[in-house]
Amino acid sequence: MTPTFSTVPIDLGERSYPIHIGTGLLGHAASYANLPKAAHAVVVTNTTVSPLYADALVSALAGHYSAVELVVLPDGESHKHWQTLNQIFDALLGKGCDRKTILFALGGGVVGDMTGFAAASYMRGVPFVQVPTTLLAQVDSSVGGKTGINHPLGKNMIGAFYQPQMVVCDIDTLKTLPARELSAGLAEVIKYGPIADLQFLDWIEANLDALLARDPQALAYAVQRSCEIKAWVVGQDEREAGLRAILNFGHTFGHAIEAGLGYGEWLHGEAVGCGMVMAAHLSQRLGLVDANVVDRLTRLIAQAGLPTQGPQLDASDNAGRYLALMRLDKKSEAGDIRFVVIDGPARAAVRGAPDALVREVIDHCCR
Repeated sequence: MTPTFSTVPIDLGERSYPIHIGTGLLGHAASYANLPKAAHAVVVTNTTVSPLYADALVSALAGHYSAVELVVLPDGESHKHWQTLNQIFDALLGKGCDRKTILFALGGGVVGDMTGFAAASYMRGVPFVQVPTTLLAQVDSSVGGKTGINHPLGKNMIGAFYQPQMVVCDIDTLKTLPARELSAGLAEVIKYGPIADLQFLDWIEANLDALLARDPQALAYAVQRSCEIKAWVVGQDEREAGLRAILNFGHTFGHAIEAGLGYGEWLHGEAVGCGMVMAAHLSQRLGLVDANVVDRLTRLIAQAGLPTQGPQLDASDNAGRYLALMRLDKKSEAGDIRFVVIDGPARAAVRGAPDALVREVIDHCCR
């Protein structure tokens, strides 16, 4: 029986593609119909996801391609760099893959970002498909075509905008997700509320227990609504020239935490959750929101199992270390840090802020 699913379209003209959301999708051959014709398919995954889902995906693809190869990468944000990326290129070249070869990214955000970057670069571009297996990847990183790797001085600083052919979100894969990873994914779900949809924020608050209990219907709706909001934003601003930057709410502070601690110490969603609290405090100090907004968001993030207090990155000048790292953020302009702030109900904006004000936020939130 063919699984039932909902579809969220990403409208980008000739680069448009569907996001399929449902249960039982990953191992079903029909999920991968209507893709470009190719002889080779290459599934890129990691050491954690491979034993769980690689066989099912390879089997589902076997009817579509004469050869299906498997590339297994080390797991974790600390491996999102050139050396790991080269493992994908080594496999593609070693198997004689041509420019019609299709890559399938099976895993979380790290696998998706690296596979997409490899697809954008190999022979100057081959097709790829996202098969995200974490909540964070299903609601955010697999959608919109951002690909890349980290540099020791900054997260995702090397990469490309490159859209997939399709995204297949199988809610069943979230059953095997560790609790910490589930909470990390909820950070990216919560993000969409204050910047775009207060009714969705109300729904998250009312259904948080169901989400934490992995209720399939609740998770499916959270993924669908998150993808709808992101699709609406990306459809208007594919390459982050303006509006799309609001999707980085919490990320300027969060990326500083990740880089300052060393990639992998905190999960991306944990850093973003804490970063949203810090961004909310900055919004309040800029006179854009009142304390009730900050308290509501902080409470929800804590209830989702995420940190709300930032780490100390430097014992002698913690705020100075944060500021130095944030100046390397992609939104910075001529050394001026740009923050995504809450600018009213379900509205966000990208703004600068005086260093002294940012220091106050860091000192308050990192005690």
